[in-house]
Amino acid sequence: MRVSAGFSRLLRLEGIWVRRVQFNTDRVVVWVALRRRRLRCPLCSYSTPHRHNRQQVESVWRHLDLGVWRLELRAQLRRLACPEHGVRVEGVPFARHASGFTHDFEALVAWLATRTDKTTIKRMVRIDWDTVGRIISRVCADELDADRLHNLFEIGIDEVSWRRQHRYLTLVADHIRGQIVWGTKGNSQAAADRFFTELGPSRSHAIEVISLDMGPGHAKSAREHAPNAIIAIDPYHVVALGNRALDEVRRAYWNELRRVGDKTAARRFKDARWSLLKAPANLTDKQAATLRRLKRAGGEVWRAYTLKEALRAIFAPGLTIDDIAVLIDRFLSKAARSRLEPFIRLGQTIRKHRDGILAAIRLKINQGRTEALNNKVRLITRRAYGFHSAKAALALVMLTCGPITLRPPHEPHQ
Repeated sequence: MRVSAGFSRLLRLEGIWVRRVQFNTDRVVVWVALRRRRLRCPLCSYSTPHRHNRQQVESVWRHLDLGVWRLELRAQLRRLACPEHGVRVEGVPFARHASGFTHDFEALVAWLATRTDKTTIKRMVRIDWDTVGRIISRVCADELDADRLHNLFEIGIDEVSWRRQHRYLTLVADHIRGQIVWGTKGNSQAAADRFFTELGPSRSHAIEVISLDMGPGHAKSAREHAPNAIIAIDPYHVVALGNRALDEVRRAYWNELRRVGDKTAARRFKDARWSLLKAPANLTDKQAATLRRLKRAGGEVWRAYTLKEALRAIFAPGLTIDDIAVLIDRFLSKAARSRLEPFIRLGQTIRKHRDGILAAIRLKINQGRTEALNNKVRLITRRAYGFHSAKAALALVMLTCGPITLRPPHEPHQ
């Protein structure tokens, strides 16, 4: 078998034939030509048998490595005059427009990006950090399901931090499919407004349930743009606010001990944080002993702890919706009379969102799946060692958690 014929089978690229092969010290260079006669615009479906002229320089693409050698494809392409986009170099079937890599190479990099960090990819496939990001953006833009915003009936809107200094992404998850279908920079009402604007009035009105946290921005946007949807407030966020209120009381008491000069007691009390915040069943022996000492000491910290546990017990499994409604009202009464400012504010917040909390329990709609996706997003951002832009972070989030099916290039694509 001739070398050119062998490489035609080895490359497994449709629509080309191998003209010649050259073996260099660190790479194998393969010159190819397109089989088709018609020229196709790389930006649209326009095709023509007439060429404008021929490229003066060769186009180069990186393909999957051949053992320890880099494998390069080279071709001298033709140019065509597109009525819409002007004079362009013809598109090729094995690579995206303006990319110096084949589809197979970019598929490998994108698949690796969902499973490891960029530094590992950089060393493994011998490309730089920024190139990994550009490949992720191209694959995401090309492979993302164009119909992902159709048939949305139960969604969750939440925010996730992608970088320090309060830099957030707003993500929209489809509860039925279990995927993130949309995202944007920011966590304000304007971010949610952009989603509903892209969704359009008819599809927005078709949404039946929207699960949210208790932030004001997303809820206001949801009520304005999706008036038919039931707003469901996830109990997970309610309990999280209870933990936050307890920690505020603990910190205030700790600062008071430091102010009066009892540094030894302040140091011991600082270590009590996880004894107070963790569920009693999950405490270590040392933490349980610390909690018993706090109970004997009494005071506002212990009262705050009992309120936090009372709030957590409201959402224990096995209770009916009527039981939960009664328990919420009892908690609101206790919080209002607690003389603990963080819990008074918490009670006011819960009272404002009481109907949404009960709706989430009645419909069995919560942010659990959204939070699971958000935890995956946080893992992605930590693993990537930071992003330079929200666009880069969002591209990797959609690549990993969105409606995209990624496969290594050796697996058959359906």
